[in-house]
Amino acid sequence: MREVLIFLVFLFATFSPLHCNQQQGLIPEGDLLVLTVATQETDGFRRFMRSAKLFNYTIKVLGRGEAWKGGDYMSPPGGGQKVRLLKSALEEIHEENKVILFVESYDVIFSSGPKELLKKFQQAKHKVVFSAETLIWPDRHLEDKHPHVREGKRFLGAGGFIGYAPNLKEMLSDWSGADSDSDQLFFTKIYINPEKRKSINITLDNKCRLFQNLHGALDEVVLKFEDGRVRARNVLYDTLPVIIHGNGPTKLQINYLGNYIPNLWTFETGCKISNEDLRPLSGLQESEYPVVVIGVFIQQATPFVTVFFERLLNLKYPKNRLRLFIYNQESHHEQQVLTFLKHHESEYQGVKLIGPEEDIDPVTSRNIGFDMCRDDIDCEYFFSIDVDVVLKNEDTLKILIELNKPFIAPMMTKPGRLWTNFWGALSADGYYARSEDYVDIVQGRRMGLWNVPYVSNIFLVKADTLRTDLKAPDLFESATLDPDMAFCANVRNKGVFMFVTNMHTFGRVLSTDNYQTNHLHNDLWQIFENPVEWEERYIHENYSKILRDGLIETPCPDVYWFPIFTDVGCNHLVEEMENFGQWSGGGNVDNRIQGGYENVPTIDIHMNQVGYEKEWQKFLLDYIAPVTEKMFPGYYTRAQFDLAFVVRYKPDEQPSLRPHHDASTFTINIALNQVGIDYQGGGCRFLRYDCSVKAPRKGWALMHPGRLTHYHEGLPTVEGVRYIAVSFVDP
Repeated sequence: MREVLIFLVFLFATFSPLHCNQQQGLIPEGDLLVLTVATQETDGFRRFMRSAKLFNYTIKVLGRGEAWKGGDYMSPPGGGQKVRLLKSALEEIHEENKVILFVESYDVIFSSGPKELLKKFQQAKHKVVFSAETLIWPDRHLEDKHPHVREGKRFLGAGGFIGYAPNLKEMLSDWSGADSDSDQLFFTKIYINPEKRKSINITLDNKCRLFQNLHGALDEVVLKFEDGRVRARNVLYDTLPVIIHGNGPTKLQINYLGNYIPNLWTFETGCKISNEDLRPLSGLQESEYPVVVIGVFIQQATPFVTVFFERLLNLKYPKNRLRLFIYNQESHHEQQVLTFLKHHESEYQGVKLIGPEEDIDPVTSRNIGFDMCRDDIDCEYFFSIDVDVVLKNEDTLKILIELNKPFIAPMMTKPGRLWTNFWGALSADGYYARSEDYVDIVQGRRMGLWNVPYVSNIFLVKADTLRTDLKAPDLFESATLDPDMAFCANVRNKGVFMFVTNMHTFGRVLSTDNYQTNHLHNDLWQIFENPVEWEERYIHENYSKILRDGLIETPCPDVYWFPIFTDVGCNHLVEEMENFGQWSGGGNVDNRIQGGYENVPTIDIHMNQVGYEKEWQKFLLDYIAPVTEKMFPGYYTRAQFDLAFVVRYKPDEQPSLRPHHDASTFTINIALNQVGIDYQGGGCRFLRYDCSVKAPRKGWALMHPGRLTHYHEGLPTVEGVRYIAVSFVDP
């Protein structure tokens, strides 16, 4: 009986699943070698190598330094050079148990490690496993010769396969083709040959357990975020492929997935690559900073150009390491450019200006700017900025350089809109399309570095990239696309990744719609189109403290005094009126007003005379009405006004104004220049209260009731010229 029990235990141990596993054994990870071909180290290759390193794959790169003769995915046939290189490499491998994974590199990402890959390879129960595709290529006539499958993809994909070295050698033994011959066709003909398929023991990864080819399968693939990891999931077969291949015309999609896989960005960790391969500038002497050519491009009339140059000047970067290339196609801005250079040209290492009189087209100007950097042996970067960029972050240039990418752009926005200077995806015809993550990136819910298909307005590119991958003179040319889109398409086609970063707030892009140039200070009219920039330029820096901190004074009963305009705002309004020049005569007869008679006339210009009434009403509604409602609780105004005008007081013209009531519910009186500097005397006296404001502050507003209670007069201006802006406001 005891002998029988021992025998049964022996049988169980011998044929148990555990013992079978030990006999068959999992393939050791050390038996796996990854072979790939890369004749150049592109951004795609570096991405591939990063993902391989993350999972500890052993990689051998074939073809380094060779000229590529294998064609491209847009012009079949091609790829034979890869077969030649692989065949040669296999001849040096003599281990019978060696498992070879052969994959592309420029458009491939690993999403998991060797252990999972080898396990799934074993589960396929064949000696060679090819990736599978939905579409047949390059010879559709061979479709009927492919074996039918019960479920999954039917056609072979040559961009990825795994197998034992002896079987792969047998498969390649008949190769004698040219480098330009089709690898896809070569492997397809082997696969559809029943004898060879059986002899070599080939199968396809029909359900994408090992390989995911994106061409023809974009609707099948989604990102799967789970437990701090991110992978691609095939929702059709509910599989998690180990290798993702952006084959054919799916480079944009692999770039999108590559922003996340493998674990580059997760909800738990955020962006992991933002701190990799940095080029720190801190601690460097000024003379050690890289030389940068800044290209400024003015291609149309644009608001706030003077402010643009002020911000350019304020960039925190040694100016003796900067060279300026300024292209100005717009004669309207010529004086602003020349004024900037007059005061600051000597601060920069060098300046090249192309003005409107040279009649050089925008595309040519971009190439000239690139050449200014390419031809300067000391130049390390070209920083391109269109003049409609509002560069708020003074550290922008340093931040971009430190991120150390061949091509990178800061994300720019437009207030209140989902517009940015990048596109997350492209439509089939090469125009804008919204990626799934676009809104999250724009609104800051996902922050990091993003490989995108299109950027505009502002970017930094390495000089070495301009001298090599982007050395062609026709980067901005296309038969169907606009120059900016053509440029991005050509950059992508050269294998250069365009990154955009939203890890900092960098600034905005102006709206140039409806920008008119028929005034002296045209920016005054931008309160509708560019309200944020208008406010920064013209509204007093302490205005927000009125409502937040109660920064408001009461010099007389029910007279409120608060800051409203900047010095620039005051100056521009005065200069605009003087430039218009049609001051009233100060008489009672006034055809500008209803009834044609003014009881208490002043020498003035009405806002509607200079076409500013809509803008002024917007100003009153946005900036005066909130103060009114705070100081007169229960009173709400739509800021309607019958009269709004700028008054000029001069000793020899009209020095003062007799006592009067205003025809308004309340009046706004804004001092547009400074007592003691621009004029002497002046001020306002409220007779009922015997209270005067004799030293009005420039840019500050007096607000008081108009009718009944606040009988007042304008005190004499005894020297100089005094300007005030007055509005009679009713509900």
